[in-house]
Amino acid sequence: MKTSTHLALLASSALLALGAAGCGGGDGGEGTISADGSSTVGPFTTKAAEDFKAAGGVNVTVGISGTGGGFERFCRGETDLSDASRPIEEDEQATCADAGIEYLEFEVANDALTNVVNSENGWATCLTVEQLKKIWEPGSKIENWSQVDASFPDVPLKLFGAGTDSGTFDYYTDVIVGEEGASRTDYNASEDDNVTVQGVAGEQGGLGYFGFSYYEENQDTLKAVEVDGGQGCVAPSVESAQDGTYAPLSRPLFVYVKKSSFDGNEHVRDFIAYMLDNERSIAEAARFVPLSQEQLAEQQSKYQDATAS
Repeated sequence: MKTSTHLALLASSALLALGAAGCGGGDGGEGTISADGSSTVGPFTTKAAEDFKAAGGVNVTVGISGTGGGFERFCRGETDLSDASRPIEEDEQATCADAGIEYLEFEVANDALTNVVNSENGWATCLTVEQLKKIWEPGSKIENWSQVDASFPDVPLKLFGAGTDSGTFDYYTDVIVGEEGASRTDYNASEDDNVTVQGVAGEQGGLGYFGFSYYEENQDTLKAVEVDGGQGCVAPSVESAQDGTYAPLSRPLFVYVKKSSFDGNEHVRDFIAYMLDNERSIAEAARFVPLSQEQLAEQQSKYQDATAS
């Protein structure tokens, strides 16, 4: 049985976190750096952490409590880094400010949020944003594929998606439904994207969504759905995520760094520098969409400005 790259990386995250429990707080601790947050970004940070350690760096613990859960810990001062699949929100900014937590924001990769169906689904090759909205909006009564499009077969629709603590949930509901957090509730929700993979793979009428890297890792059992955002059907891909044509579901992914950790701990600065210097190889190894050259140059300039201030 093939072991998923993401399953391995997430398992490694859990082992790292357990092994370092009690070894340090949110300012690097005794030679450790602590990170928590998005399950989407987690595999990227875990791969960066493993490579950094192999190159002579310190341990980096990586948790996956979801973007919202990660920011809660981050704004309490419990972690050095917070992985996020969306930008920090105003209420989270206020919570950090009230606690005296200043931070830096770095884009570390791109994503093409991907709608997936079962491998036996030969009808839903492309869905419009409007069709997706009707499926996912609060109070939706669509329970069969024939209700999505009259040409689709009479097959029960089984939905799988991100839990409410996930930044993927926030982003998807915002750009598809039109309001962040607005979603029907009668679906199989999980903060673990592998649950969605297994759910859709096990249901002929399954439909779910998650980051592009999870689709790439599981494309032998799932099919990606093209999306028509008004300019025709576009498939999720590295190219369409980087050039923005996969609208509105292409997005940047972030790592937030506590400024006191960045300024006061050379290990934290070294890890961020390592992550940016090796962004493409880390992204490709962990099956993410790398930053464009322009995006990467902007983040490296941001790093230089932060070290000079």
